[in-house]
Amino acid sequence: METPSPYCTIGPFFPTEFADECGDLTVFEGKIAQGQHIFLTGRVVEDGSVPVGNAILEIWQADANGIFRNALDPRSSEADPGFFGWGRARTDAQGRYRFRTVMPGSPSGRRPHINVMVLAIGLTRRLVTTMFFAESRGDVQDRVLSCVPEAARRRLMAVRDKSLDAASVAGYRFDIVLRGENETPFFLD
Repeated sequence: METPSPYCTIGPFFPTEFADECGDLTVFEGKIAQGQHIFLTGRVVEDGSVPVGNAILEIWQADANGIFRNALDPRSSEADPGFFGWGRARTDAQGRYRFRTVMPGSPSGRRPHINVMVLAIGLTRRLVTTMFFAESRGDVQDRVLSCVPEAARRRLMAVRDKSLDAASVAGYRFDIVLRGENETPFFLD
């Protein structure tokens, strides 16, 4: 019988700790990502601001030019060689997480965004959402954002937070509420 990996997230249990973190998307194969580097941080909480510790967040996004490093993107051969486009982080006991990434460009017909997946103890399925940037409204009508009721759209916006800046890198806050009155809108994937 094969021994399961300690990093396995699928099965009859959820590991009590994850050591596998890939929270810096700005360096890939020794190259530095192009574009504006940013910190993306926030908290994962339940109803009543109860922190969710040891949750796993995975993000995937386009590079600074709006190109995904994926064969389904017709421009993938032009993707930034210093940007991987995928990352993973876990929350601490207070529900906090942090990524270093780049401000994504606009993929064809979309607003700049980052896709987010959450895995945590007690969830019956993985939760998937899309995070947008509050100050990049522009005139692009995003088809994903358009399907969310207008009153809930603010819960999908990362907000610039200068208190999170470090070493000339801008900070953005995106809190995720798993359940309750201010629940983050989640999507079926």
